Amino acid sequence: MEELLYGRRLTRNELVQLGILSVQSRNIQRQKAITYAHDQWICQRCHSNIAAEDQLADGNFYCRACIQLGRLTTQDDLYHLPEPNLFRPNRQPLTWQGQLTTTQYSVARTLQRSLEQHRTHLLWAVTGAGKTEMLFPVLAQAIQANLRIALASPRVDVCNELYPRIQQAFQTTTIQLQHGRSTTPYQYTQMTICTTHQLLRYYHAFDLLIIDEVDAFPFVNDRMLNFAVENAVKRQRALIYLTATPTAHLLKMRDQKKLCVSYLPQRFHGRPLPVPKLIFQQHLTQKIKRAQLPNKLLTQLKASRRQHRQILIFLARIEQLADFARTLNQKISGQIETVHAADKQRLVKVQQFREKQTDVLVTTTILERGVTFSNIDVYVINAEDQIFTTASLVQIAGRAGRDANFANGRVIFLLEYYTRRVKACLKQIKYMNQKAGTSL
Repeated sequence: MEELLYGRRLTRNELVQLGILSVQSRNIQRQKAITYAHDQWICQRCHSNIAAEDQLADGNFYCRACIQLGRLTTQDDLYHLPEPNLFRPNRQPLTWQGQLTTTQYSVARTLQRSLEQHRTHLLWAVTGAGKTEMLFPVLAQAIQANLRIALASPRVDVCNELYPRIQQAFQTTTIQLQHGRSTTPYQYTQMTICTTHQLLRYYHAFDLLIIDEVDAFPFVNDRMLNFAVENAVKRQRALIYLTATPTAHLLKMRDQKKLCVSYLPQRFHGRPLPVPKLIFQQHLTQKIKRAQLPNKLLTQLKASRRQHRQILIFLARIEQLADFARTLNQKISGQIETVHAADKQRLVKVQQFREKQTDVLVTTTILERGVTFSNIDVYVINAEDQIFTTASLVQIAGRAGRDANFANGRVIFLLEYYTRRVKACLKQIKYMNQKAGTSL
């Protein structure tokens, strides 16, 4: 049972839950969960400072920052076993039968060199460029070298999307999926696909760590989660960041030569990114509140239905979804569903849309990234709303045109007025199209 502790730092209660009833092994390392240094209590799991008000009635302090993983107090210890990489030899792990394009293969080779040289690497690729497939060669190389690997993302949806694709590509490799909603018990596997929060339970475990959607909430600008990344990898490691919309911090690291960068401004099928069409509508917010759909919007939606395309509609607020869908159901034909982060049927509804059982899916920014659909048009209602950041709008636009057979999917932004975020979104998409040498 000790293999369940390899490369991890867990509390005694967590060990008991895993079936590790004894912590007397001479190999198990023990450390106080919360330590005191420089007049400050510091959590050793997430490296957060403990505030004076975070004191319990018995006088002990607890960590508020990582409490969702289970409460840590000054009475607790963390137990650890170093990662021994006890995996079966696997000389031909890649079972994927597809082929990379010339540009994809070139990027894949640079990722392999970063693994060999233990570098930090940024892969800046447009949405739909085939980032997952470009990872296959470096993953295969790491498996052949008996290394331990993690693919992490801030979002559960991205992890759920990645897991079956990686499983299919590496059918002889042990792989597990970990996030807050996982029901499968933890296993010691060579590859882990998890949310970035789950990395807080690891300590010097991974030789290769890949962070997908590195610019996404809640990872972006979160000191605790960035600490988790650095803590989860070994001292000699390769760290790969994936994004279509790099943060200012990543671009600064690039300029300071602190990481290698690969660019892929073109989708795998070679067609340009869809440039959003802007439709301005006065008093749009009031119309939506009164359950009135502007004629300009209805015209576009009916055109999408005539062309037998599924429709993905983004709204800024959860409370808008039900009323909007109810009104929409009176105006256009087709099966209409809503989905949001707190929806218990979220995964089922997304899968039904993917399988074309649903014609129209009305959602929030929860589906802005990490999901792939085939023949869809994308709409953003109130694109001027502050909830839609530049990165969010770029990602949303990137849901359309991903399938080579349906690369002409449309993106419609319905908005009351022009914003810098919308302008920056259009500029970035046009720039990447120009950089790829495509004609608009």
